[in-house]
Formats: sequence, C-alpha cells, structure tokens
Amino acid sequence: MTLLFGYSIEIIYLTVLIVIGCCTVLYLFFADIADGSFEAIPFFDPAVILSFITFTAAAGYFFERFFNFSSLTNFIIAIVLSSMFTALLYYFLLVPLRSAEVSLAYTDESLESQLAKVIVPVPLNGFGEIVIETANGIISKRAASYHDVEIPYDSQVLIIEMKDGTAFVAVYENENFTVLN
Repeated sequence: MTLLFGYSIEIIYLTVLIVIGCCTVLYLFFADIADGSFEAIPFFDPAVILSFITFTAAAGYFFERFFNFSSLTNFIIAIVLSSMFTALLYYFLLVPLRSAEVSLAYTDESLESQLAKVIVPVPLNGFGEIVIETANGIISKRAASYHDVEIPYDSQVLIIEMKDGTAFVAVYENENFTVLN
C-alpha cells in the first residue's frame, strides 16, 4: 500500500472525488457568479477544470482499487483518460449547451408586420399603447395610428412601421387571415 502524506492513495483519491463533487454541485447553483468573476482569465473554465479533476480522481481511485499497477502508472492512466473524457464532455456537451442559449433580445425591425392588441386607446394625433405576444413573452410599446384614425381599446392592429421606439399601427380587420412568424 502506497502512502502519501501519511494517507493511502485510495483515500486521497476518494477524498478529492468527494470534495470536488461537492464543489461541482455548488458550481451548478452559482455558475453565473463564477462565470462572471473568471471572465478576465480566458482559458479558465470552472466547469472543465472541475470535470477534469473529478474524472482524474474517479479513475485514479478505480485503478488503485482494482489493478495492481504502480501508483505513478495509475495516476498517468487516470490523467490520460480524464483528458479524453473532459475533451468529449467539453466539445459534445458544454459547447452545444452554451451556443443554445435563447436570447430575449429583439429589434424594432423584427416587430414590424406583427399583430398586436391595443391596451391604451390610440387618439387621432397622439399615442396609445399596444402589447405584442411573442414566444419570449409580452412586449409593450408606444403606438401611433399609421392612417391618422382613432383606434379603440382592445382592437387588433398590425404593426406597419417602427420608428424611434414607436409602433405605427393600422387596424387589422381580416379575422380569417393569420400571420405566420
């Protein structure tokens, strides 16, 4: 039995595995804070580092427990396997998950030709308010009449043009026609 700092190698691997496992769970809860605080260091990704250490400790413990190689050989094999597993995890799980983030951002131009509902009546030469229901939620915008007519409350309107944050709308009259997004 090989000892390091007075403890068996198996116990060290198991202790590291438990401690890093707890750190990984904490990272899951506080990932936004951790990611924001480490943005200045471009090659430091806590998810990758924690997974590398976890894989190394698990593989090291497994090899120490079930194989009769030297501790240095077990450690080298654990490092190699951990590198491969971490690379697979990074490229096939972490990269796709990060690129799949949904953005709630929209542009004024993307609102043009959308249907909306009047929640504050639009006067002849003034502004009212409309709401647009999108997949990301409800957007409220200031509205003015495109054809210089009054538009009553609860009317369905079509956004003709967006200018300076104001939606210029026209009453939408065709109930059988649906607009595809």
